[in-house]
Amino acid sequence: NKHVTIKDDRPAIADALTTATEAADLVFVTGGLGPTPDDMTRQALADALETELALHQPSLDAIAAFFQQRKRTMTESNRVQAMFPTGTTPIENTCGTAPGIRATLNKADVYLLPGVPREMKTMFQRDVLPVLAGDADGTNATGEADGTAGARAACGTILMQHTLKTFSAPESRLGEQLADLMTPGRNPAIGTSAQDWVIAIHIDAQANTRDEARRLIDGDAAEIRRRLGPAVFGEQDDTLAHAVARLLIDQHRTVATAESCTGGLIAKRLTDVSGSSAYFIQGLVTYANEAKHRLLDVPTELIEAHGAVSRQVAETMAANCRQLAATDYALATTGIAGPTGGTPAKPVGLVYIALATPTETIVKELHIGETTPRNAIRDRATKSALNLLRLQLI
Repeated sequence: NKHVTIKDDRPAIADALTTATEAADLVFVTGGLGPTPDDMTRQALADALETELALHQPSLDAIAAFFQQRKRTMTESNRVQAMFPTGTTPIENTCGTAPGIRATLNKADVYLLPGVPREMKTMFQRDVLPVLAGDADGTNATGEADGTAGARAACGTILMQHTLKTFSAPESRLGEQLADLMTPGRNPAIGTSAQDWVIAIHIDAQANTRDEARRLIDGDAAEIRRRLGPAVFGEQDDTLAHAVARLLIDQHRTVATAESCTGGLIAKRLTDVSGSSAYFIQGLVTYANEAKHRLLDVPTELIEAHGAVSRQVAETMAANCRQLAATDYALATTGIAGPTGGTPAKPVGLVYIALATPTETIVKELHIGETTPRNAIRDRATKSALNLLRLQLI
């Protein structure tokens, strides 16, 4: 058994694939199947197989449907995720946009799986293990690590990494905006990784001194911030809650929460940050309709007319929460976290988030996905609510 970690370099990946498949009967590769320029695994496999990439229409249709179901726009760069080396077999991804790939190279069966942990684990359990156990023929086809600052000496060269955190911009769109910075062989090297809607942008610099490496990183970080604007919320180990906390404290603002489907998770994230007593006043978990009426003065007739999961109820929850708590802002959520409770009109993954401000109440409708696990729906709704407040504050 052998585990090899390879940088985002197409010839290096192809060479590692060739070497591994000459020595082993089974080879797994994770990562590098996304839509950005630093995702080179499929192209490297084609190089190792000495073949070309070809469009697999069922996979493209599945990717388009993934975006359509979530009412998001698919970018042209996502099309590359439906490209496969000739003679290989696509593996359906039911959790994301990057299909896996099954191939035969030299003496080995090769499985290319997404790097996003949930997508990789789901695909492995559903499509790879049964094949290894001999229970399926493997033809089910529709076709992270946060960067931490650090430096080390290697052959007289300083290697340093810095990470910027983004939210609300798809990885494919970021890849298009940063394409020239992600050119293979460039120093610093720029790459991305995705985890639960947070896209990390990793800047890896090589130099003879720490000061020179830091200068290279600072230059690219400034340019990335300029291009992406408010999509960048922090760096290194920052969370959205940290970003919101800094803004609330700097502006001497306060916030309260009224949560249904997120069950107090927004309040928890806001109070996870040290010093939160300066800005967080109170949180209400009004899960039942009766609680929404009794604690937030949401009219019973409003719930009966539109349902608890509705734009109107979310708006009223936020506006009344702000008034009752006497805060500058209030966040509210109502939705269907599943796995039960969905209907064709209001499917699992439908969430309304609302932000009450001193002048208006803003409501956003999220379609997180019917197959998304309950904890992921709650997590993503919470992040979206925090980001809505962050954008308002900036």
